[in-house]
Amino acid sequence: MTTELQKYARDGARIELDEASSTPALYRPYFKTNVYYRPIYLHRTYQLPTLFPFDHARDKNPCLCLTDPTAQKPWMALAGDVVPDLHLVGAAAGAVCLARLRFTSSGEAIDNITDWALAKFTTHYGKAARITKDDIFHYVYGVLHNPVYRTTYAQNLKRELPRVPLYPDFHQWAGWGKRLMDLHIGYEGVDPWPVTRTDTPDTKARTAGVSPKVILKSDPEGGTITLDSETTLAGIPRAAWDYRLGNRSGLDWILDQHKEKTPKDPTIREKFNTYRFADHKEKVADLIARVTRVSVETVEIVEAMKGPNEHRLRPRPMPGRTDVLHVTRGLRAAAKGSLFMKSLGRGIEHGSLAYNARRIWAEGT
Repeated sequence: MTTELQKYARDGARIELDEASSTPALYRPYFKTNVYYRPIYLHRTYQLPTLFPFDHARDKNPCLCLTDPTAQKPWMALAGDVVPDLHLVGAAAGAVCLARLRFTSSGEAIDNITDWALAKFTTHYGKAARITKDDIFHYVYGVLHNPVYRTTYAQNLKRELPRVPLYPDFHQWAGWGKRLMDLHIGYEGVDPWPVTRTDTPDTKARTAGVSPKVILKSDPEGGTITLDSETTLAGIPRAAWDYRLGNRSGLDWILDQHKEKTPKDPTIREKFNTYRFADHKEKVADLIARVTRVSVETVEIVEAMKGPNEHRLRPRPMPGRTDVLHVTRGLRAAAKGSLFMKSLGRGIEHGSLAYNARRIWAEGT
């Protein structure tokens, strides 16, 4: 319970619910849930409303979510366009959100890619490249998926915000980034992968008048996912499990979030434990097919990034830091937290072709 809500309870104040304030939130990779997005229910929102205003809770704002440098899980990047959870890939792993736009208190949208960044990219690649701020947004997302970059700077990414190198073919990387972003944000609308579904009646469960036993288990080597004691999905490429976010694949995040769990609190268990997988089974089967497509195509794009000239794309050694990243921590919806990152620092470190991300974005959370 937030301190604000506690105050209302002490004062005996009545709270009117507003249906328009219930908005989808990206709770885990490829799993959305609804959050009641109003200040009284959110603890210490800090700058979050500048990215997702309270009065326009359902408006989309593309953002890049990165693993916080203090996280204890493998580094990852995932794009979304709704309010993200702090622990996007679970406990012990906070997330930093860099949004495409930010908003004033009056609701005016402001470009969150700095003019400084546009000038630096234009100077490096030339005016003929006709680089836009959207291009920079996509370029950064593409670079952050480069397996060579991630391997080279694995230790740095555990300590600080990513630096952005300047690769020879800007538009190739921007194109990869845009395609990845379209897949990751629009995952619910991609064409489903042609999985093979097998349904075998569970006579024991049907005789007892109960739902099939929930299993939700994947077999990467066999290319199958067992939903319950009646249904199995097959024909899933092994590569689909190679697309990982934190310590799980995208497919396994879906399975994890749709398990039936018994709440520890007796009151919640008695009055609010209404979730049954059987009620969502068809939706989950469809989602798995779509995220299989997303996963396979993501792996294909990442493999293409290595290319025949991998040595030319290896970033320069990440230079020492010359400024301090100021981070203020707070709490967000559902007892989760938020991070606010203010644009600080010089950006270009000791002449390296690596721009500090805090100079590309004006603000983040």
